[in-house]
Amino acid sequence: MFKNVYRLINWFFNKPKVVGFIVFFALSFLFIYIAFQTYLINKEDKRVEMSNTLNVITLNIQQALKNCYTTTLSLALTIDENGVPQEFDSIGKKLLESNSSINAVQMVPNGVIKYIYPMEGNEAAMDLDILNSDIFREEALKSIETQKMYFAGPFELTQGGQGIVGRLPVYLKNKFWGFSAVIIRMDRLLTTSGLKTINTKNYYFQLSKINPNTQKEDFFLPEQIELRKNNHVSSYIPDGDWKLSIIDKNSDILFKQFLLKIIIALLVSFTLAFFTVLLLKKPEELQLLVEEQANKLIASEIKFKTIFKQAALGIANLDISGNFIEINEKFCQLLGYTESEMKGKNFQSITHPDDLLKDIVFVDKVKKGIINQYSLEKRYITKEGKIIWVSLTVTSLFETNNEKKYSFISIVEDITERKLKDKIILSSQNRIESLINTIDGIVWECDASTFEFTFISKKVENILGYTSEEWLSSKTFWQDHIYHEDRDHIVEFCAKKVTENLDHDFEYRMVAKDGSIVWLRDIVNVVSKNNVPVNLRGIMINVTKNKEIEKDLNTSFNLVTEQNERLLNFSYIVSHNLRSHTSNISSLIDLIENTTNTDEKEELMTLLKSVSNDLNETLTNLNEVVNIQSNKTLTTQRINLCNYIEASLKVLSSQIKSKNVTIHNLVSDDSEVTYNSAYLESVLYNIISNGVRYSHTERESIITIKFYNENNLKVLEIADNGIGIDLEVNKHKIFGMYKTFSNSEDSRGIGLFITKNQVEAMGGKITVESEPNVGTTFKIYMT
Repeated sequence: MFKNVYRLINWFFNKPKVVGFIVFFALSFLFIYIAFQTYLINKEDKRVEMSNTLNVITLNIQQALKNCYTTTLSLALTIDENGVPQEFDSIGKKLLESNSSINAVQMVPNGVIKYIYPMEGNEAAMDLDILNSDIFREEALKSIETQKMYFAGPFELTQGGQGIVGRLPVYLKNKFWGFSAVIIRMDRLLTTSGLKTINTKNYYFQLSKINPNTQKEDFFLPEQIELRKNNHVSSYIPDGDWKLSIIDKNSDILFKQFLLKIIIALLVSFTLAFFTVLLLKKPEELQLLVEEQANKLIASEIKFKTIFKQAALGIANLDISGNFIEINEKFCQLLGYTESEMKGKNFQSITHPDDLLKDIVFVDKVKKGIINQYSLEKRYITKEGKIIWVSLTVTSLFETNNEKKYSFISIVEDITERKLKDKIILSSQNRIESLINTIDGIVWECDASTFEFTFISKKVENILGYTSEEWLSSKTFWQDHIYHEDRDHIVEFCAKKVTENLDHDFEYRMVAKDGSIVWLRDIVNVVSKNNVPVNLRGIMINVTKNKEIEKDLNTSFNLVTEQNERLLNFSYIVSHNLRSHTSNISSLIDLIENTTNTDEKEELMTLLKSVSNDLNETLTNLNEVVNIQSNKTLTTQRINLCNYIEASLKVLSSQIKSKNVTIHNLVSDDSEVTYNSAYLESVLYNIISNGVRYSHTERESIITIKFYNENNLKVLEIADNGIGIDLEVNKHKIFGMYKTFSNSEDSRGIGLFITKNQVEAMGGKITVESEPNVGTTFKIYMT
């Protein structure tokens, strides 16, 4: 035996070329085999890396789209029973603040865009009829057909730029109302998905979709490279029927490296063929390398098993029919089954019947190779019959040869508690809104510094006629619609109270939509943060009826007061004047009865006649006053004012001439008033005669007569430059009975008293302005 070994060794040494060829061939084969295996491993690693990267981007996009569903659903809930969205702008603003992945929101009743927030930059999309648009119609109809939210696009937006539109069909009373929609511009979608944060040195992404109009695949991202079998990995996003692909920029580099390794292997093998000793050691080194690689594979498998068993999420491996092959402990705990019980079931048997169809549809797409994975929220039925909500993500595992799929990996997360909280929050919001709208007052909230309203209840339409949307459409709506006489001091008052951080309660008038004036009582609460006013909240109560009742009571009170004053004045005049006359008569009668002297008796009789005449005159005056105040059926007629003035001037012509008074009658010839003719003659005579009687003796006397309109009333103004009246002393008694203000013998103090009663009997009023040695101006106001 030793001889044979020796002969073999000797043969090797004696046949260097043959040995060299054998060594070269053996090493070349080994190196090429290793290079090929390395090539396969690196290729698989790159595919896994690409798949993981794509999964992250896909999950980000799907999460963003799910958030959009919440946004559109929230918008849809603002539609009232009449099909009108309530508080669209304020809710739209809050939704944009809470969801950074969207650029704008829309409400599309009957397929026509009628509501957009924000409006700025999106004006061109207003009133667009998407159901009659060749570009948007097909994808809009698909949303209606599936009765689910569907993301149309990407396409060129009407308002400019490229983006996608997510439309949720809304049904009101089982009838299609329209769409609740979100707009996501392309750059925002790329940012939200994380595409812009991925290192694009080795990869780039492509988003494509079958055009519903041309049935051709459209590509939306730049750098279009032909998709080959070995240079990309794709996933399907069902919400928009998109295919997201990650493409290897250097797909040929592994093969080139493989070829380079073959060349190097041949060179090394050729070189090492000359070094037999070194070649004899080479197999040992290679064996160590193989064992190391094997150990790494074993460690990797152990690590995977550990993660699978101890994961905080439910993980299961299912076969192509949906039967559970392997399931971790967390999945079993969620459903209440043991692992052995679960292995005897399939996903169809534990899925809620209402969710089973959509799950099967996705599975069929995976089987057909349309998508590699999908995510959805669904319900499971536990062993105890309890229903739980889960977030499910399913990924397919398949062989590349002939695309033979053999299993699925399912990852589930229990979201039951979140679903219940969402339902409670929605119910609570609905109850609060219903309660606010039943309050008999306008509930509101505004910014403490700008008074810009952020909320106003629907009751505003019942009280003021404006809708909530109209009110919130303007930042200064409240200030702009306060009645102009109240605006400045009300805004100033409210600002002062806010600065003092004090709650306040005040009343003011607002102009309703129909132009009427409404009195409001506003009860305001100041909401502070760190002792700094932030918001104002309050309730506006309609107190118009109370104000009208108060006004009527004040009018009645003033009327009664005036009548009482007249009555007291009249009773004083009657008691004083009649008593003085009767006392004189009684005294004279006593004297007549007690005298025997005929001459004295005649003298007393003369005095008695004089007193009797005075008494008769007093009774006549009193009777005239009573007639004025009690005459409720005065006849009135259209009178030419200028003619009556001229007639009065003729009656007074002798006095005017004797006093040398100049009359300026500035009343136009066609001026007319509706008045009692007798009263008008009396008023003109008394006022003009006073101006003549009390003219100034040391200057030319002038009386000026004017007629004009003032605050919807007709005003007759008679002014003189006579001796005047000291109003500081006499203003309160100037229109009193038997009140005189000069030493003239013919002054009786009855003319102005009668004039005032006549003017007031006609529903007007009379005023006087006077200054001693300057003159007097009377103004008679006529209705």
